[in-house]
Amino acid sequence: MSRTAKFTLMGSLFTTTLIVWGVHYMQQSERDTMYQGVLRDDERRKQKMKQREEDLQQSLEKRELYERVQSVSNPAPGPTSSR
Repeated sequence: MSRTAKFTLMGSLFTTTLIVWGVHYMQQSERDTMYQGVLRDDERRKQKMKQREEDLQQSLEKRELYERVQSVSNPAPGPTSSR
């Protein structure tokens, strides 16, 4: 095998190895980035649920306060359906 053929073979093997490693590195990097998005979404969802619970608690406290201050009569019956 000639020296030129050996250099060509080694160069193509090195280039192929480098390309395969680069593709795997990029895939892992993208996978990590996407997983960070999942973690951010989970944190956002937890914060939203916490805020909703706080809003519900405030609403219940306001209702209790208003019911103590003013009298509440029985609510009117809901709409009746006519058949």
